[in-house]
Amino acid sequence: MKNVCLLLISGLLALATTACQKQETPEPDSEASITNKQETPVQDQQTNQTKQTNSMTQPNQETSESTNEVAIIETNYGDMIVSFWPESAPNTVANFKKLARDGFYDGTLFHRIIDGFMIQGGDPLTKDPSKKQMWGTGDPGYTIDAEFNEKSHQLGVISMARGADPNSAGSQFFICLGDASNLDGQYTAFGELVDGIDVLQEIGNVPVTTNAQGKESLPEVEVKVEKISIHPVETIQNTE
Repeated sequence: MKNVCLLLISGLLALATTACQKQETPEPDSEASITNKQETPVQDQQTNQTKQTNSMTQPNQETSESTNEVAIIETNYGDMIVSFWPESAPNTVANFKKLARDGFYDGTLFHRIIDGFMIQGGDPLTKDPSKKQMWGTGDPGYTIDAEFNEKSHQLGVISMARGADPNSAGSQFFICLGDASNLDGQYTAFGELVDGIDVLQEIGNVPVTTNAQGKESLPEVEVKVEKISIHPVETIQNTE
């Protein structure tokens, strides 16, 4: 009888451990992640002040003349080409294009990599190694409203990182390394890679170490966004 009780207790402990592990599925943090809000309240206050003074700098919705465009993400590992979904997330697409045209992303790093899940970039603070402890908290000085839609987070899909507030996205984005459909309806997917999946997967295989928040997701080597540029889709098709 004693042995049976011990077996039952062991089984219950194993089930509890499995349940806890399932709940620890990582999700993209952003310039306003819950962890960072708790650890860097001063940065959050600065962000809120900046957001108020720059609220008028947010881009307008996509016009019909500008919807047929793609983005080329040039990295030190190769290029990736993004096709946008303006019909599903017009403001998000317009924001990404505006930041790209302004050179906002040039020189930033992919500062977060989770094998099989996603790579994350778009933080302007990653241009400055002295601010490494704050990587993952940067933004453009404003936030944009969420545009959750029917698009599923699958391999090659690009989406906006955000914090606890659904409307806290700014500039940081992530690209899925596989099926991340658990994020559907919670993050704004706004496009997908039409070229460069091999580059994405190579970046996804970069070894990582512990970041400032204690997570095993900081690349051990530099993964740099050299430039993001916007082009008419015809330009890309004519070079193929």
